[in-house]
This record gives sequence, C-alpha cells and structure tokens, in this order.
Amino acid sequence: MKHHEHDQLQSLARIGQDYPQLMPCDKRLQRWVELLEGDPDRVLSTLHETEYQPATVRAAIRCNNSAISVAFSDPLLRAAGLGNDTYGEAKRFFELSDRQLHRIVCSCHFGAIVSAAKVARYIRAKHIDRGQGVWGRLRGLFA
Repeated sequence: MKHHEHDQLQSLARIGQDYPQLMPCDKRLQRWVELLEGDPDRVLSTLHETEYQPATVRAAIRCNNSAISVAFSDPLLRAAGLGNDTYGEAKRFFELSDRQLHRIVCSCHFGAIVSAAKVARYIRAKHIDRGQGVWGRLRGLFA
C-alpha cells in the first residue's frame, strides 16, 4: 500500500464531495465571517430567546435568513460537515458553547434583525482576533 498526502490524493483521484472535508474550527469560523462580510448590508433574522428554551428545543431552533443559514448555504461548510441550519448543529460544528452561540444569534443582543456586518464583526472580535489583543487587531487593520 502506498501512502499519499491529502493534497497529492486530490491530483491522483477524484474525491467525492459528499465526503466530509477536514477543516479546523478556526477556519470554519473564518469562513463564516467571510460569508457574512461578503454581503455586509444583508439584513439577518435573529433567533428568539434561545436562553429560555430547554436544551432539546434550543438545539432544534432555526429560522430563515439567520446567520446560521448563511453558513449552511455555503457548499464548503456543508462539505466540512455542517448538517443543517439549526442552533444545535451550529453549536456542534463551530464548537461553541451555548453562551457563545447565544451571543451571536439571539434577539436579546441584536434585536429582531441585524446586519451581516455586525454579526461578522462580533464573531471576528470574540472568536478569531481574540488572542491577538488590541495591538494585534490594530496591526490587522493596516496589514
């Protein structure tokens, strides 16, 4: 048996799109932010009072045109394993706690609607640029 790196396999064989592609969590979050930033003026719906729902109900919550549905509409994130646009699936796929996801998608933080740009800024600040500190974020603005 001959062993090949994943990149080499791409040129040697056709890998089916239904096979989940490996994508680290930070890359998944980055991709989500890029999708939201791609249409920054898009008005998104938020999920209503997720913190008051029992865990089983909360996991199944979804709504059309939410930040989660933006992620689910992306073929790359679906190929990486995002199974649907529910709260529970987003929590699992993006490896977020209830508190973290609640702050991204719940109406109590943004109101009934929110711009895609505002959600993207929040995710970037709290989950992507978080470890860089103030100087790292400023450096990123000018790089």
